Amino acid sequence: MPGDKTPEAPFTVLLVCTGNICRSALAERLGRAYLEEVLGEDAAAVRIVSAGAHAVVDAAMHPHSALVLQGYGAEPGDFRAQQLTQRLAVEADLTLTMTRGHRREVLQLAPRALGRTFTLREAAGALALVGRGDAAGATFGERARRLVAAMADARSRRPAGEDDVPDPIGRPVDAHQEAGALIADALIPLLARLAGLVRGPN
Repeated sequence: MPGDKTPEAPFTVLLVCTGNICRSALAERLGRAYLEEVLGEDAAAVRIVSAGAHAVVDAAMHPHSALVLQGYGAEPGDFRAQQLTQRLAVEADLTLTMTRGHRREVLQLAPRALGRTFTLREAAGALALVGRGDAAGATFGERARRLVAAMADARSRRPAGEDDVPDPIGRPVDAHQEAGALIADALIPLLARLAGLVRGPN
């Protein structure tokens, strides 16, 4: 009967870098802003969080990264850095790291998360190989998890390429702009695919 259905838990995307004040911080707030723009109230179906493998805990976003984020039309708001924990790594439905080193650190905490842990750029490359019909399911959660599984299957077919988003910390604002562009180019298509799955098969 209407109203009897238990609400579905959000699909959690975890973004990881080193300090959680530049790359993953920017990615989190950019991703949230994008989903709110395209999904409105349905944006709550996807939970985006970020953490640092060696976080500057409780620090605000780096001013240069905040400036780059604002250039994309999003705001850092009340962002505060947090430390990557085993619980975050285990509970995430999809983990996207900024480098292969970060991916290794996530998998040290959660070895069973291999099939849902990618570098951000690796995930973007795998996504390009996944067909629209590879994410069927009765609920958004089922569709999203099947999409991630299809990306894991496609990982080995991805052409070799650069996986890392270079760390801009301690560098001029241009380095933060370059990191922001790499993040946006990889993250937005992935979130667009997830957004398309929120309201039905895609």
